[in-house]
Amino acid sequence: MNQLTNQLMSYFKVDAFSLFIGGFALFFYLLTRVYSLSFMRGRPGITRYNAYLFLTLISSWGAIFANHLIVFLVFWGFLGLLLYLLISFGQNERVPATAQKAMIIIGGSDALMILGLALIYHLSGSLNINEIHLGTDNKLALLAFICLACGALAKAGSMPFHSWIPDTAQDAPIPVTAYLPASLDKLLGIYFLARLTLTVFKLTPGLQTVLMMVGSITIVAAVMMALIQHDLKRLLGYHAVSQVGYMVLGIGTGIPVGIAGGLFHMLNHAIYKSCLFFCAGAVEKETGTTNLDKLGGLAKTMPITFISFLVAALAISGVPPLNGFASKWMIFQGVIETAHRGGHLWVLWLLAAMIGSAFTLASFMKVVHAVFLGQASQEEERRVGIKRETKPLMWIPMVVLAFLCLLFGLFAKAIPLDKFIFPSMGYEAAFPGVWNSSIATLLLVGAVFIGFLIFLMGTIMKTRRTEAFVGGERLQDHPEMRVSGTDFYHTIQDMRGLKGIYNLAEKKQFDPYEVGIREVSRLTNVMKILHNGILPTYLAWVLLGAAILMLVLMV
Repeated sequence: MNQLTNQLMSYFKVDAFSLFIGGFALFFYLLTRVYSLSFMRGRPGITRYNAYLFLTLISSWGAIFANHLIVFLVFWGFLGLLLYLLISFGQNERVPATAQKAMIIIGGSDALMILGLALIYHLSGSLNINEIHLGTDNKLALLAFICLACGALAKAGSMPFHSWIPDTAQDAPIPVTAYLPASLDKLLGIYFLARLTLTVFKLTPGLQTVLMMVGSITIVAAVMMALIQHDLKRLLGYHAVSQVGYMVLGIGTGIPVGIAGGLFHMLNHAIYKSCLFFCAGAVEKETGTTNLDKLGGLAKTMPITFISFLVAALAISGVPPLNGFASKWMIFQGVIETAHRGGHLWVLWLLAAMIGSAFTLASFMKVVHAVFLGQASQEEERRVGIKRETKPLMWIPMVVLAFLCLLFGLFAKAIPLDKFIFPSMGYEAAFPGVWNSSIATLLLVGAVFIGFLIFLMGTIMKTRRTEAFVGGERLQDHPEMRVSGTDFYHTIQDMRGLKGIYNLAEKKQFDPYEVGIREVSRLTNVMKILHNGILPTYLAWVLLGAAILMLVLMV
């Protein structure tokens, strides 16, 4: 009995890294369960939904604590099946196709992982993670790393395996999106990628460059798609893809501060993106839509949701002193440090990361205006006097996550880095630069206070009243003059060069899944012509095949 127990225990390992990821997997599960009590109330199949959520937690723990690659892959595969089942709780006609798409992309990457495991066993004779140490200068080892990394990137949602995330964000129930693509899948995917790069494989400089290139392309391409979205959930889905790029970029640097920044950003993303999706769910629950053209003016009636969303939006945009700034700052330092190791492309990676942050802030300015600060649509205007802040079971998780955005930014070194990130890495990263969060916070608070005083002075010291003049009419009297946040970046979409790229993106020419579906459909049409069920056609194919076989044998 003891021997069996010891053998089973050898398949699992508990260390600082797995405890860190497993603990936050439980944390996000509990928040999602609380949120779901209100959001999912009254929906059919709620018992199955709760069971699937719990099984997702158990399966994630199995993958996180696994020390044997076969055990890991079994739990990893269950997570793909549970993702399919949870997406199916969506309530529109696109749900079956979206669930199938996620299943095929995740399942296809799992098949590549099986090939990677076979190659690892061939090279090392072991599937125990602690016993495998391979260099990627060997072609088979390089292929094994690529196969396993594809599985990690598909789970996290990095390009080119990203397309299931925006679709899932739009069609799955909000708690499912907040728990899986927004938080748990990011934790698991980046956790596995970090295990591969820190424990199993030693990456060559060339392979590190490839990772940084994948991360940079993911950052810029996904945020450019987010800029033009008209659906709040789909926009957040593209941002979930873009932020993965920072994590991959940080890990790809191979520099301790960059790796720590990538892992820190993984945690930060799970926090603020879950908060953003929870806020989007509150908007959807109370208004019945997430179409940016139909929303507006909700800051008055949903102040808690608005403040939580604003904090998380500033965090994801990298605005100090919030947590997103701290992790991006570390990634920037890691990228710059690669120059000291002979890297010549660090300027491109740094530029991509900075452009990504700027465009992220720009797109969230659009969202905050369209949903909360802009003029309400006529449909919303009729309900503007009704107080309809979401229920406490839904806003409590938002507030908790928004508070963590501030806490992990102000005390980045003392709490998340010293308590979670550095113990997971096994060493403490050195910081080439210094940033004082206390001074930044004081300056920010001072600026807000001065702005508030100016606002009061402008409100109190009114000297005259006038009739509305041309160009200053009341928007409520002229709804056709309403400016929606969705109109902010039409100029970008219409720019020469970008317009063609956006048109191709809208046709899903950059979506490997959709391109694959179209090619398979074409092949199927050809096969239908060749195999038409007519006997003479089949006899002709038999004779042709026999002739080719005879020719081959004669040669």
